[in-house]
Amino acid sequence: MRACNRGAQVKSMALRSRLARGVRWTGVVVALAVVGTAADAWTALGRSADGPRRARMERSPQWQDGHFENPQPLQNDWWGSLTAMFDPSPFVGPAAPLPAVQGDRHRFETPPASGLRVTWLGHSTSLIELDGHRVLTDPVWSERASPLSWLGPRRWYAPPIPLGELPRVDAVVISHDHYDHLDYPTVAAIAAMKDWDTTFIVPVGVGAHLASWGVPEARIVELEWWERTRVRGLEVVATPARHASGRTGIDKDATLWAGYALLGPTHRAYYSGDTGLFPAMRDIGARLGPFDVTMIEVGQYHRAWPDWHIGPEQAVIAHRMVQGRVLLPVHWGLFTLAAHGWTEPIERVLAAAAQGGDTVVVPRPGQSFEPAAPPAPERWWPDLPWQTAAQHPVVSTQLN
Repeated sequence: MRACNRGAQVKSMALRSRLARGVRWTGVVVALAVVGTAADAWTALGRSADGPRRARMERSPQWQDGHFENPQPLQNDWWGSLTAMFDPSPFVGPAAPLPAVQGDRHRFETPPASGLRVTWLGHSTSLIELDGHRVLTDPVWSERASPLSWLGPRRWYAPPIPLGELPRVDAVVISHDHYDHLDYPTVAAIAAMKDWDTTFIVPVGVGAHLASWGVPEARIVELEWWERTRVRGLEVVATPARHASGRTGIDKDATLWAGYALLGPTHRAYYSGDTGLFPAMRDIGARLGPFDVTMIEVGQYHRAWPDWHIGPEQAVIAHRMVQGRVLLPVHWGLFTLAAHGWTEPIERVLAAAAQGGDTVVVPRPGQSFEPAAPPAPERWWPDLPWQTAAQHPVVSTQLN
């Protein structure tokens, strides 16, 4: 009997030992996974501002209680946002490759006949050729809008034009530091381009990220709303926007966000960045317009957060408020970042524009156009079900 008890004790001790080793090895594996994930994301997370950069941020009229604030607060329905994640459209992304316009770098060897040409490259990335200058908006060439190389929203198609095949770019404008707008690998690649000497224009605070990635301080220009800088003969003005910022989850609104007005000797362009509708859009039009082309976000919206992203119908309203002539819808057609069908934003913006006779261009990704002779809209996307504004209104708060 005692032998049996001793045998049971020995087996129990052996089992506990194996369980303890298993727990230890599980802990080691989890720790290694955490370390590996942190190492993969560490550089892309960027750095927070300090020293003179931080002091300048704290002098901003938008800086309150340790972070930046919008003049009109953002409305958020957190429960509605959560439930939307579990009830997405069955068409949040394309089922087949999109008909992007590939390559053809030689098109840029001939200047635009009108002096203004825009090439939409998907989401919020566009190449603007304006009065002899070239500007990239929020360039993202990475596979994912994420600090991680293996996790996060994945692009639906390869960049229509490889970054190395672009002509020399005079300026890059960054609207804010979210990952679908500020992409570390792309910024680092542009900064390293031979003979480019590109100027990076960013809202105050965002320059700390670029500096940590090796962009020379002499090539970083940080702007407060309404501040201006000049790149050769092009004037760039940071315009107000209604949004947010952050890259780590604990740095919400630690840097500013903005749109941009590009003012050449002959032509003017406006890029909204991410924004909700807000009253100062009228001021942008009055002070800096009219604009030959506006690039305003139309996608990645939901009624639970109507002020974070402007949405299709309000994009048309914003186009009118800033005194735009031709509207290029952006912030759609590349990533799945919301629960709506992927063709819904462009269908809705066309329907809204038709009611007021507004001119909208809908190029394929990689396609160039000149606003002076805008092409007729071509529905190159599939015919998918989409909701109307009446069924799914997206109404901004506190516009007046």
